[in-house]
Amino acid sequence: MEKSEVLTDLDVPGTDRYVMKKLPEATLAFWIMKIAATTLGETAGDLFAQTLKLGYFLSTIALFLIFVVTLAVQLRSKRYNPFFYWTVILSTSTAGTTMSDFMNRDASAKFLTDGATSLGWGPQGLGLGYPIGAAILSSLLTAIFIVWKCTGLTFSIRDIVTFRAEALFWSAILVSNTLGTSMGDFLSDSSGLGYAGGALLVAGVLAVLVALMRVPAVPNVLLFWIAFVLTRPLGATAGDFLTKPLAKGGLDLGTAGSSAVLLAILIGLVGYAQMRERRNTVPREVVLPDVS
Repeated sequence: MEKSEVLTDLDVPGTDRYVMKKLPEATLAFWIMKIAATTLGETAGDLFAQTLKLGYFLSTIALFLIFVVTLAVQLRSKRYNPFFYWTVILSTSTAGTTMSDFMNRDASAKFLTDGATSLGWGPQGLGLGYPIGAAILSSLLTAIFIVWKCTGLTFSIRDIVTFRAEALFWSAILVSNTLGTSMGDFLSDSSGLGYAGGALLVAGVLAVLVALMRVPAVPNVLLFWIAFVLTRPLGATAGDFLTKPLAKGGLDLGTAGSSAVLLAILIGLVGYAQMRERRNTVPREVVLPDVS
């Protein structure tokens, strides 16, 4: 008796088994989509919290709940699905934007416009400031990686196939996207570089990481995670550059218009990834013992 199953080319080391991959390959298309998703996360987070005036507190609660729902769908999926995966990336980026803003900002005139004294219902923000907020998030991200290391599970995105490893992966992604927002806002608002300058700085560091990929002594897994964290401040500074007023060094395209354009781009990229994934999933014939 023969049975045909659709499996991926992900080998289990030391065995003849194949397993369904849960996460994508880190190709050039992957990084383009990551930057698009994180930039959209910045503009969409600001759209909910500032343009729609829901405030950081309510926006964070609502967007975090959306993250939980999208994550549950992703974790229950048996194989890599581009739509599920990039929906979670987008939800972590959007929630990370408002979480970072809630941690770092307050109701002072520096963070409010048009003479407003409050933004939405509930606490206006903890007012920790970017350095303290980044230090807390960096410590939390380090703790996640230490726990991850102690489990003995792989850090390589291609080989993450277990529930526990994927849960650690998404925990790191949520914190890194929140940390990246703090870093991006610091570069844009407090460093003196401005939105374009901050984006160019991060892009330059990413270019250095690409060059280091050719250095055998530097692990690619380490470069991947550094790049993954840094693409978030790139998205944050790029998002601010698109949406902020001309007087502040932005293009003044607005959060709604910028989010709509970025969403259309991301949908197109995810659609392409979905079609490519279907083409690349080759049926394998799995021969089962004849029990008749």
